[in-house]
Amino acid sequence: MKSYFSRLTLGVASAALMLFSVGCGSGSSGSGGNPNPQPQNGTVNLLISDASTEDWATIGVKVISITLTPQGGGSDVTLYTAPSPAPYINLLQLDQLSEILGNMTVPVGTYTAATISVSGNPGDILLTTSADPEAGFAAAASTTIPSSQIQIKHTQGSSGSLTVPINVTLDSPLVVTANQSNALDLEFDLSHPAFIVAHVPPAAGTTMWAVNFKGPLRHHRIFDRTRLILRHSYGTVTSADNTSLSFTKDYPVYPPTNPETAIASSQILTVLADNANGTLYYDVDAKTPPTTIHDFSTISSSIVGKFIRVAARYQVDGSLVAVRLWASSSFNSVWISPEGHVLHVNAGTATLIVENELGLPVPLSIVSTTNFYFRTPAKAESDANAIGQGPAFLSNLVRGFKVHASVVDPLAVPLVADSVDIEIARYDGTISASNLNSFTYTHNFHTKSDDYTVTLPFISSSTANGSDPQTGAAISGFKWWNFTFPTIVDSGANAILDFDNATGGAVNFGCAAAPCTFSAAGETYAVWDGTIPATPWDAPWTVLIPTEVPLGTAATGYSNTTTSFTMTVLGGTNAVPVDLNTTSGSATLVYQVDFTNNILTISPVDISTTAGQNTLSQNLLAGTPVKVYGIPQANGSIKDYVLFYFTGVAPAPASLVN
Repeated sequence: MKSYFSRLTLGVASAALMLFSVGCGSGSSGSGGNPNPQPQNGTVNLLISDASTEDWATIGVKVISITLTPQGGGSDVTLYTAPSPAPYINLLQLDQLSEILGNMTVPVGTYTAATISVSGNPGDILLTTSADPEAGFAAAASTTIPSSQIQIKHTQGSSGSLTVPINVTLDSPLVVTANQSNALDLEFDLSHPAFIVAHVPPAAGTTMWAVNFKGPLRHHRIFDRTRLILRHSYGTVTSADNTSLSFTKDYPVYPPTNPETAIASSQILTVLADNANGTLYYDVDAKTPPTTIHDFSTISSSIVGKFIRVAARYQVDGSLVAVRLWASSSFNSVWISPEGHVLHVNAGTATLIVENELGLPVPLSIVSTTNFYFRTPAKAESDANAIGQGPAFLSNLVRGFKVHASVVDPLAVPLVADSVDIEIARYDGTISASNLNSFTYTHNFHTKSDDYTVTLPFISSSTANGSDPQTGAAISGFKWWNFTFPTIVDSGANAILDFDNATGGAVNFGCAAAPCTFSAAGETYAVWDGTIPATPWDAPWTVLIPTEVPLGTAATGYSNTTTSFTMTVLGGTNAVPVDLNTTSGSATLVYQVDFTNNILTISPVDISTTAGQNTLSQNLLAGTPVKVYGIPQANGSIKDYVLFYFTGVAPAPASLVN
């Protein structure tokens, strides 16, 4: 099962919004006025984030620039320009984490749109498959897809300078005011079914991969920056005193080299020591146990010029506080800190296997002194303290968790974990046994030993749980929503009962062999409770994600009258109804996939319009290959959220839209 979450976050920061104006007069001719006041500016903490997918180890992109568009016209304001050479950002490492690109100055004003430009030349998108992708995936494990098989859609410019500008209109204007806090969050569904589409032509033709940046991008409001989980930052220390240190942000080379080297940027970040809870400091070169420091007085004279890795969190005022800090004279030493998604957990051998960017498994030995942490930036004390230790704690981890480990000795074989940061505790799969107290996830993987069935209790109804995306009202207790409607959140007294009703459906295609029956599925990023050993993780929310059914064939064509069609799958005897939504703003996402003359084209079809409905009815006829992602309903139909129909050369039966 894939995760369909991701987001691109631009946080317009806080008390760091500084007033640089040197004049304060009203502009009159009086002697106290300043007829040419300097423009007011704010500081933007620029972040990028994403989600994961089980099938990929690297989705590497080069973000070239990010701009904001002022309300009422005027030139776009540039927030970010990539260093040269532009570094790759592996979006798979940003599973609901935020990567700080830097702190930029932006004029005070109101902005209504944003544009993110990514590089679109051949070789500018890196795709490396997972070490253990889903069964039927259209590429072998741990494989780097050749650039000749990657077609980047919607590029602009000349050869060698191609870019893909991705525009998004903000749901509500972003108002940047001096000395006040604001934030902008753009959800970028990089694991959306239309983001990376594989087409396997008949007769074992070469698989082509279309990368489509347009479409899965939307505005989502952020109400509390202190809850953001920040990806560890790398850099070179430029200055330090007792309370703070500053560093230029560094990026690794992709694909990784041995030894790994850094690409330096011009962006400077400053972090403070955690004087209340203490910052854990690791001297990687000395290979000594970490020390707890409440200021930088003991290291300020020796750390300048060294490479560092920082786990940090935001304060209310927009400043960064270091939770854990690693330092070395070698970039490679701080970089060798396995980061990625848990691939396998072997409690019998006390081994945690993490997948790296090359799609290769990295085994970590868990010893009695290995500490486990769960990132909780909004709760400083919890963020700073371990939740468990040693091999016995491995029973609390499953495949799919996003972790970042540190090792005792980066040159040791095997690597021994000194600490493991659990950044995201992701559970997903088929939903069953929902009641007023809990529900169950069942996830079956390609490697059967990774399968799990886990019961997650709902968080307490009195637990604060963010804000309503539309009203801004505070939410307490469990909440849930459908993946294509993240702003329509079901919360409050009836949320659990509504969730139970929404997840009770199933469809059956009448196959003699599995899989043939499909139920509702979801995804949750659990929070640590630990008070009940049998169920130490709780569910604060669930997003119902579209269930992916196998590549099928339309049994009856699409009807404008019923806004539906029926489909069968290979080996199935039942034609299952597929219901589409044509309402503007909530219409089913429909894509026509055409493969002609070895060119793979993906064209969105807007079925909220009469023209789009006519296009669909003229092309989606009986016998047309289709791929459906939707929520199974209690009446045996599928409420369709994403639909692909294929024209030109049809895909091979075993191919998937990935």
